[in-house]
Amino acid sequence: MNRYLIIFLVVVLSSCASKFAKVMKSTDYEYKYKMAESYYAAKKYNNAQVIYEELFPIFKGTARFEDLYFKYAYCAFYLRDYMNAENLFKTFVETFPNSAKAEEGDYMRAYCFFKQSPKPDLDQTSTMRAMGQMQAFINTHPGSAKIKEATDIIDVSRAKLEVKEYKNAELYYNLGYYKAAAIAFASLIDNFLDSKSADEYKLMVIKSYYQYANMSVESKQAERYDKVVAECIDFVDRFPESKLVKAVNTYRAQSLNNIKSTKP
Repeated sequence: MNRYLIIFLVVVLSSCASKFAKVMKSTDYEYKYKMAESYYAAKKYNNAQVIYEELFPIFKGTARFEDLYFKYAYCAFYLRDYMNAENLFKTFVETFPNSAKAEEGDYMRAYCFFKQSPKPDLDQTSTMRAMGQMQAFINTHPGSAKIKEATDIIDVSRAKLEVKEYKNAELYYNLGYYKAAAIAFASLIDNFLDSKSADEYKLMVIKSYYQYANMSVESKQAERYDKVVAECIDFVDRFPESKLVKAVNTYRAQSLNNIKSTKP
């Protein structure tokens, strides 16, 4: 970086820091309020947040406190402190239930949970809370312009939960815990009945039970291959148009042949 540019940036940053320090030392609360608004408008949320917090006891009970608190909550959100922002939006709605901003506060609270939602392989408590809060928002504000956004977030969250459940079931299968895998894939279908991958999950149920039967002691194999056959019949009944029917019929035929071979 050019040496003169570095010097220029240092001077500018020092000047900004000096100006903020001057604002903080001031005892003129109107001046501080105007500066907080100015920092907020300029997206300097760290500075605005600090001043807003100092002004709480000064403006509490006044007409300006509602807007001040709302922007304070947004400061936390824009600074990606979503846990704190969620609590602030919750407190805002509880403190100002009749506010014109209450609906937005409700939505933002739910959205903060969504922003805390991690990758599918991690704990999905925040994802489930986001879904619950978004559904509560839809129920509480049925005429809101945010309904579509809330619905979309619920769909995205459900998709993430589906991925997590799939990965857990797949892990059982890859580790050779075939009965546990079959149960997990069956549960996945029950929990996500409208999934586009439901037929793929059902095939994994069949494959899991087939491997379970194949690894069983001879005295247990016939009844366990019977379970595979039953799952294959159920697959064709539920997904007659699936491109996986051919593979399912192969498992059914192999299972029937294996049942015959186990008989004396």
